[in-house]
Formats: sequence, structure tokens, C-alpha cells
Amino acid sequence: MIALLLILVPLLSGIATFFIKKEQAARSWAMLAAVVTLAVSLLGLTVLNKANYLSFHATWLPELGSSFSVGLDGMGQLLCLLTSLAFPLVFLATWRRSYPNGHSFFGWMLLAQAGLMGVFLATDALLFYFFWELALVPMYFICSRWGGERRIPVTFKFFVYTFAGSVIMLVGLLYVYFSAGNSFAMHDFYAVRLTSKEQTFLFWMFFVAFAIKMPIFPFHTWQPDTYEQSPTAATMILSGVMVKMGLLGLLRWLLPVLPISSYAWGDVASGMAVTGIIYASLIAMRQDDMKRLIAYSSIAHIGLMCITIFSEHKTGLQGVMIQMFNHGINIIGLWIIVEIIERQFGTRKMSQLGGIAQKAPVMAIFFVIIAFANIALPLTNGFIGEFLMFNGILNSTVTKYGVLLTVLAGTGIILGAVYTLGMIRKTFYGEVNELTANARDLKWNESLALTIIVAIIIVLGIYPQPVLNLTNEITDTILKNADVLSIKK
Repeated sequence: MIALLLILVPLLSGIATFFIKKEQAARSWAMLAAVVTLAVSLLGLTVLNKANYLSFHATWLPELGSSFSVGLDGMGQLLCLLTSLAFPLVFLATWRRSYPNGHSFFGWMLLAQAGLMGVFLATDALLFYFFWELALVPMYFICSRWGGERRIPVTFKFFVYTFAGSVIMLVGLLYVYFSAGNSFAMHDFYAVRLTSKEQTFLFWMFFVAFAIKMPIFPFHTWQPDTYEQSPTAATMILSGVMVKMGLLGLLRWLLPVLPISSYAWGDVASGMAVTGIIYASLIAMRQDDMKRLIAYSSIAHIGLMCITIFSEHKTGLQGVMIQMFNHGINIIGLWIIVEIIERQFGTRKMSQLGGIAQKAPVMAIFFVIIAFANIALPLTNGFIGEFLMFNGILNSTVTKYGVLLTVLAGTGIILGAVYTLGMIRKTFYGEVNELTANARDLKWNESLALTIIVAIIIVLGIYPQPVLNLTNEITDTILKNADVLSIKK
């Protein structure tokens, strides 16, 4: 019931939003729908946290061996909570932002939420693919209609990249489907036994699709431009939530289904990810546009999670799951500040800013706390996830290059501190100029959104145990299905 409601509430609300012509009414309706979705997610974590409430199964396409099967495991609960938190935070923080044909904008946003929920909940491969595509379509319309001056070519590139990856993945899913006795059920996918040669080409079909979505080097080139040209509300969802689709794909559909090739090619994938970490961090250090800097920062963070997944270590995988949530919260916080700065000063270029902390001290405090979480300062949520991930990489028995990967990825963390602290210094400190002399501090809606984010940062930084408990069982399941030695026996 909970799993079904998490999809139906934003789906039906999104369709209804298209018929609400007044922008303010559509905005209020979208916020109400997002809050209801959040309430449903919290019920699934607390009062109704029982197996019979957390799953739903119905006949869908029996002749194809596919069913409408959705369910909440620990990873799904965490990602659905992130999704249900992200949308009300985005709507709240951008409450004063006006959009042409605003009712359509909010309708597409809610449909995107429904698609994301479906991806995180699907336990049927064809249903997973259906929602994977459904989540892409609203973002295409949002970015192409409400984006910046270069939105059309940039959105076209984004669509071509992601659609090409989706088609490749579909071919791989169909191959496994026939090998699994014409069944798309997740348990049948996990039970199928493929040869090493079969797993190798299937690995790259799956991995390329997921790597594009995350994205990691060299499949990342669509991301900085898309983040820059998209309306900031869409950028928040793209970077905070949508990139987690690729990480979930690795954990739920690649490692357990293709364990031999994941073991064989994991170091190659990790090498691509660590190259992306260093490359993106160095490029971020040269950026003047805050949006592009944060975009490259996201590539570095996702690269670390990708390396940890292929380490196949329990502590590391738990770190990935908690960091998927934490990264989403932290980067949405950064985007909210960027949205406020852009709306107030008409620019995102750090060279044109400076001294904002003198005029808007509350904004500066929020930004510093969120930025510290982004670079994994102790007592923030980012520290917990990254500590567990590095522990998993270093102690992995799957990779031969654990120490080298740890050192190189750690270099990315140092570079991350350099460009993040540089962004704080250039934007908020120094002398005020003509542009920032009349800076104002936060309005109530902006303060409320950022207060919620900072509260999550501090609480999870001090006491992450509930999240670790939530992910314990699903981590064991993933590693059991990905155990190459047991399969060879």
C-alpha cells in the first residue's frame, strides 16, 4: 500500500496540476501533494513499517512475464525518503520564483517525482525500465521550456545521452529476460546463471546506461551544461535525486545479476570513476560560475560512490547508501543558496560577488554549514558516509588496488575542500561591491528550507545509526547475490 501510494499521489496530483490555470494555486497544490507524499514516506518508515504494507503486486503484462511489483527495502526507503523530502524543499525554497505557464511546470515536476519513486520501488525489470523512462520525459520538458538561453541544444544533448543509454540497457534486460525463462521478476533475474562471456557484454550494456545517468567519466559531458541551463528547481532534482537512479541500478540490477563480470571489470569501472574524481575536481577549481562548480563537484562525489560499490564491502556499501541520501540533501542546500544569489544579484559568477556575509549573515552561516557537510567535515552527515566508504575501499578483498584507489579518491576530497572553501571566500567574504552592497538576508521560506537541511546535516552527523540499521539487511542481500565464490561452487 505504501509503495503504491508513493507513486500514485504525485502521479495523480501531477496530472491534476495541468488543469489548474492560476500559477499560485498550482504551486500550492504541488506543495500539498509533495507534503502528502512525504507523510506517506514517513508512515512507511514508522507506523506502517511492516512487509505487508511496504509492497504491492498486481497483474500487469502476464503474457510477457511482467507484473506491477513494487516494494520498499532499506535502500528503497532511504531513496524514497530523499525524493519525498526533496520536492517540498525545492517548492518551498523557490516559492517566490515565477514561471511562465507555471501550472505546467509544477505538473511536470510532480510527474518526475512519480517516475523517480517508481525507479526506486520497482522489483520487476520491465517496470523498472518503464519508470526509468518516465522520469526522463518530464525533465526534458522542464529543461527545454524553462531553461536558459542555450536550453534547446543542451537539453537535446541530455536527452540523446540518456535515451541512448536506456536503449542499450533495454537490450541487456531483454537478454537476461530470455535467459531467466521469459520472466522480468527481480528474483528470477537474480537466479539466472550466465557464462562469463555473456556477463561481460551485458555488464557494459548495464554499466554504460547507469554511468550516463550518474554520471561518471567519460559519460559526464552532458551534465555541467544541463545543470547550468536548467531552471534551478530542476537542477536540484537532477543532481540531488535523479543521479541516484544510476547508483541504485548498480546496486540492484548490476552487482546481483552479473556478479562475475562485476568482479572482473570492477577495477576498470573504478578506474574510470577515480579519473572522473580528479578531473572534475581540477575543472571545478577553475570555474567562476557557481552552478558549474557545484556540477563538477557532484561528479566527484558520485565517482567515490561508484568506486565503493565495486569494492563490494559491507561497510562501504552501507556508506554508499547513507551517502546517497546525504549527498542529495547537501547539494540541494547548495543549490538553494545559488538560487537565492542568482535571483537577488542576477549573476552566479563569483568574480562579480563578494562580501555578502556582511549584509546577509544568516545566509552565510547556512552556506558555510552546508559547504562543510559537502566536504565531509566531522560532525556533519557527509563525514559519516565518506568515512564508511573509504573504509570499505581500503579493506576490500575484491579489488587489488584498494590502497591506490583510496589515495587517489582521497586526493579528490582535498581538492574538494580547496574549491569549496574558495567559493565561500569569493562569494561571502572580502569587501562588498556595488552589486552586493544592497544584499538582503533570507526570507522566511528560504530560512525554513535551509533550517530543515541543516538540521538533517547535524542530526545524521551525530547519530547515523538509524540509517545504518535501515540498510543492514539489503546490504547483506546484495553481497550474497554478488558473491562470485559461492556462485562458482
